[in-house]
Amino acid sequence: MELNQSNSRNSGLKVVVLILVLLLMGILAYVYKLQQDKDAVDSSLSKTLTEKEKFQAELESKIAEYDIAIADNTALKGELEEEQAKIMELLEKIKKSDGSVAELSKYKTQYVKLKREMDNLIAENNVLKENNSKLTKNLDSTNVVLTNAKSANDTLVTKNENLSKTVEKAQRLSVLNLTTLAVKQKGSGKQINTDKASRADVIKIGFTIAENQVAKTGDRTYYIQVIDSKNNVLGEKKTETFGATYLPYSFQKTIKYENKTVQVQEDLSVKNITSGTYFVNVFDKKGELVSKSSFQLR
Repeated sequence: MELNQSNSRNSGLKVVVLILVLLLMGILAYVYKLQQDKDAVDSSLSKTLTEKEKFQAELESKIAEYDIAIADNTALKGELEEEQAKIMELLEKIKKSDGSVAELSKYKTQYVKLKREMDNLIAENNVLKENNSKLTKNLDSTNVVLTNAKSANDTLVTKNENLSKTVEKAQRLSVLNLTTLAVKQKGSGKQINTDKASRADVIKIGFTIAENQVAKTGDRTYYIQVIDSKNNVLGEKKTETFGATYLPYSFQKTIKYENKTVQVQEDLSVKNITSGTYFVNVFDKKGELVSKSSFQLR
């Protein structure tokens, strides 16, 4: 009787142990499944965060690409700045998002459209940049040509000016052999040389205009100025103006010049002159001094 009871208790204990083992195995299987699900979620979340970071980096790269294109300062600068602003706005939205697959998918769809517009603008900007570069080179070449032409023109003008000056200089007439002589005029018309101021009543002035084959023919006017020792101008005491300068003179002499040597002689009547040094100057029609001399009277 006791043996049967002992066997019965052992059988019941085995059943309990078996049930506990089965429960433990079930619990372990459930825990394992939970761990697998958690690992899958962590893996998915980690992947989502990585995709978000990659997306942000790509957007930042495109913004930098826009900066380079905008710096080219082409006619598309305004449009490039507008499209860059859209990319920057999208980047801010992504930074603030939770990084879910749904949100990233939505923003990527927007980005595809923006990127298409960006690619078109960048390509067009590159064409404009290349055209501007070619235009600048052509302009530089044109400037070089114009500069060379201006330089050649300036050289030609300088040569012409120098030639004109050379011709003008060559055409000037030389006034040579300026002579002066004080004389006493007799009633008979005879003139007697004198070196006394008290006796002199005529000053004879003569000069030679040299031959010049390249000079222009025609009338030549000269202004003769005789100045006494007290700085007084003798004779007619008329004046001629040359720009801002005026010239007092004793008399003027006009001769007809025909490229041959001309002897000029003129008498200047004087009275009551005093002793001292007298100066004789000859000026041409431009008021330039072409000859000078002096003489003494006692």
